[in-house]
Amino acid sequence: MTLSPTMSRALTVCAVTAAAAVLPCAQTASAEPVSCPQWTRQTVATGYGVLENLGFDGRGNLLLAEQSATGSAGSLQRLGADGARSVAVADVEGPGAVLVVGDTAYFTTGNTVTAALADRADGTIHALHLPSGAVTTVATGLTMPNGLAQLPNGDFVVSRDVGVATLTRVTPDNVATPYAPSLSSTNGLAFDRPRNRLIVSTTFNPTSVIAAVDYADPDSPPRQAVIPGIGPVNSADDLTVGPDGTAYVTLNVAGSIHQVDVDTGRTCAIAQDLPLSSSARFGSGPGWDPKSLYVTSFLGTVTKLTPP
Repeated sequence: MTLSPTMSRALTVCAVTAAAAVLPCAQTASAEPVSCPQWTRQTVATGYGVLENLGFDGRGNLLLAEQSATGSAGSLQRLGADGARSVAVADVEGPGAVLVVGDTAYFTTGNTVTAALADRADGTIHALHLPSGAVTTVATGLTMPNGLAQLPNGDFVVSRDVGVATLTRVTPDNVATPYAPSLSSTNGLAFDRPRNRLIVSTTFNPTSVIAAVDYADPDSPPRQAVIPGIGPVNSADDLTVGPDGTAYVTLNVAGSIHQVDVDTGRTCAIAQDLPLSSSARFGSGPGWDPKSLYVTSFLGTVTKLTPP
């Protein structure tokens, strides 16, 4: 049986809370939590299946990685700024991250807990050509590819938060190698181009770490910030990075969105009471506010968060 993401997350939280590995803490910036002005919220959409991730296509649409209630079969949905709904890619097995680069929307498949527990290497990276709708395969042989980012040289990095939960670097000719090996239970990924670093969240470690991996030296211990609370109970999921380098992280089980300064360690919650939040992105393209965050959830909702 394939578990739904909600069921799988609950079971995994129980398991790893009882026996969690210790995450290396070199170069960790920590600070006391500070109060944070709350962002206003507005419901954009409801009624979807389990929403794992999102990305804006720059053409007025929001792409949504939707999984079925069983956590396996799904699709890439399209939501217009006017509320119109359509299917961008049908019959996607375990869709994960969505990453839009120019005319292409990259997305992962095989992002299921059962694949991770069975160590099944059936995950892929696919590419949707936005003007034509054509879908091609970029990489194969991955195990539970969850988060997705692209490095400046064109290589991809995928994350895995269950099992042998490390980062994998994938070249355009489909050669996979370990990346930033000191990190484990990796999930959300976003490349911070102005600062030339990959921002990574960890999900099931004892503490919720947001790490900055130096692109020039990915094997060195990354700078880290810690979100207060117990890691698995927070369950840090996907993230995005603002223009100033601030990371915005969804805490899935905790149901909140935190902003994190990786350099100083300062963190605070900009929104709470958003159950099973899974991913967040700043608006992009016609009809979407670039100053607002759009947040998906396993409950099938899209919420707009606007700063005060």
